Amino acid sequence: MTPAIETFFRSPAFGVVGASEDRSKFGNKVLRCYLSNNKTVVPVNPKASSVEGVPSVASVSDLPDNVKSISVITPPVITEQVVEAAISRGITSIWMQPGAESAAAVERCKQAGINVIADHSCILVVLGFHDH
Repeated sequence: MTPAIETFFRSPAFGVVGASEDRSKFGNKVLRCYLSNNKTVVPVNPKASSVEGVPSVASVSDLPDNVKSISVITPPVITEQVVEAAISRGITSIWMQPGAESAAAVERCKQAGINVIADHSCILVVLGFHDH
């Protein structure tokens, strides 16, 4: 694992921004990946009260204090908004899943001193997630 990824996994709990109730979507697979690796995870989905049986929050600003790292599975224009909310919330690590990254969002993370992973690394690959 890269130093950035090692730092990301030091968080006591994780947020999944873009968590989906649709099991075929990456926002659901990433959530299940955390669960299958026995990680404490909070789905972020403004339209669902829970995802995969885990109570969700509507936005990044609603995440509990123990969430310091978030996975982002959103369109790049939304990722930019997520980064701003994460900065306000005190998030220290952001992993932009492939397709979620934007140059502006990455630059904003760097300006804010946030550990950012946006190199096309996929948490599903790093943690060896297998969809059943």
